[in-house]
Amino acid sequence: MQLQLQNFSTLVSNAAAAVQGSARQLLDLTVGSTLRAILEANAAIGLWMQWLILQVLSTTRAATSNGNDLDSWTADFSLARLPASPAAGQASFSRFTPTTTALIPAGVSVRTSDGSQSFTVATDPTNAAWNAPLAGYTLGAGVASITLPVTAVTSGSAGNVQSGAITLLATAIPGVDTVTNAAPLSGGLDAESDTALRTRFSSYLDSRARATPLAIGSAILSVRQGLNYTLQENQTTTGATSMGTFVVTVDDGSGAPSASLLTSVAGAVESMRPIGSLYTVQAPTILTANVSMAISTAATAIHTNITANVVRSLTAAINALTLGAPLPYTRLAQLAYAADPNVTNVTALTLNGGTADLVPNAASLIKAGTIQVN
Repeated sequence: MQLQLQNFSTLVSNAAAAVQGSARQLLDLTVGSTLRAILEANAAIGLWMQWLILQVLSTTRAATSNGNDLDSWTADFSLARLPASPAAGQASFSRFTPTTTALIPAGVSVRTSDGSQSFTVATDPTNAAWNAPLAGYTLGAGVASITLPVTAVTSGSAGNVQSGAITLLATAIPGVDTVTNAAPLSGGLDAESDTALRTRFSSYLDSRARATPLAIGSAILSVRQGLNYTLQENQTTTGATSMGTFVVTVDDGSGAPSASLLTSVAGAVESMRPIGSLYTVQAPTILTANVSMAISTAATAIHTNITANVVRSLTAAINALTLGAPLPYTRLAQLAYAADPNVTNVTALTLNGGTADLVPNAASLIKAGTIQVN
C-alpha cells in the first residue's frame, strides 16, 4: 500500500475542515488566531511523525537503507561490505654520493609533495637488496638508487597518485637524499558503496544453495573489491575436456595476483562448488602487447611531448583490459589519435610485429610490453 503523504498546508486545511465540521457556529481560523495556532502546531507535529515513519520504512528495506543500516541488513545474511583497499606501487630512493652502504628500513614513510598522502615501504623478501636481519633494504657502495614497493598508509582511492607525486622523505634516512615514483600508484579503492553492496546482495541471495556459475562468481567477488574472473567449465587448465572440472582464472588488476589472494578465492569457491566436482584457481597467463608506430604531429607542437602522451595512453588502455578481452589492431590507431589533438597521422603501426588482432583465451590477460612511438 502506498503511503499518502501530506504537506504542512494540507494538514492545516484538513484539520480546520474537521474542526469546523464538528462546530455549531463559525470558528475564527484567521492567521494569528488561537485556534489556528493550535492547528498549525499539530500540523508541525504531524510532519515530524511523517518523517519518523519514512525513516522507519527506509531502514526496514535493503533497497532504501544506507550506511550502517544497510550493513545491518546484509549482516543478517552473513554478507559484509567490502572494505577499502590501499594503493600500492614502486618508489625509487636515490642519493647523490653513493660511496657508503645505506639501509632503507621496511615501514619507513614517504609522502606526496603536498603532504596529503603518506606511504610506507613494504617488505619484499624476493628483492635482492632485502636484508632480513636488518629488516630493510641495503644500498651497497656504488649503488646510486633502488626501486622498492610502497603501500598507502590510508586505504582508499585517494592513494592512487600520479607519477612523480611522491617527493618527500617523511623520515630521514641516512645516506638517502631523494625519493620519487616513476609510475603511478594504483589499486586504491574506497569501501564498497551502498549501490554496489545492494547489487552484490541481490546476486548473493540469488546464488544461495545453488552450485551455479552465478554462485561461484558471487563468492569470488565477495573476497575483495577490484577482482575480475573467468570460469571455464568441463575442462582442465590445459584445455582438455574433463566433465565435472572447472577452472577459475582471477585477476586483481595487476596481472599477477598474490598467492594469498588465490588461496582466499579458492576458499570462496570451495564454499560454493557442487559435490563431486574438481576445480583449479589460477592467475592469468600474460600476453604481452608490443606496439610500434610512427606519428605525425602539428607543426606548432613539441613532438617528444606528444609521443610521450601517446605512449601513456596506449599503456593505460592496454593494461586496463580484462581477462579474455581482445586487443583490436585498429584500436591502437584510434587511441593514438585520441591521446592528443596534435596527432595528425599514424603510420607504420604494428602489433607484435604484425597487423593482426591480439585475441587471448578466457584464462589470458593482455598487458603492455614495449610501446615504441616515433
